[in-house]
Amino acid sequence: MPPNRTIPPMRPKFALTAALCLSTTLVPRTVLADAEVYRVSGLPPGEALSIRAEPDPSAEQIGEIRVRALVFGCTNDTPSRTTWCRVKAGRTLGWARRRYLAPER
Repeated sequence: MPPNRTIPPMRPKFALTAALCLSTTLVPRTVLADAEVYRVSGLPPGEALSIRAEPDPSAEQIGEIRVRALVFGCTNDTPSRTTWCRVKAGRTLGWARRRYLAPER
């Protein structure tokens, strides 16, 4: 009977590197290419735009946009019938009102 061999656990740094490499290969490049940079516009100076978990003003606030964010598309197919955009600011991915976002030129 062969000896019982166990596979040694992955080192944490190697596991993280492997996970990051795998995740970047699974993200379609067209999604990243379609993202556009928008800036906060139409709010009083110094006020941040809320990032919500869902495209609804009563949804949980999960972050905020102070200056710029990536926008991945907008829709007005929402409960309030207002236009919301899928945004990414820093590590936060959520929804923000289109009314307060302007394309960065």
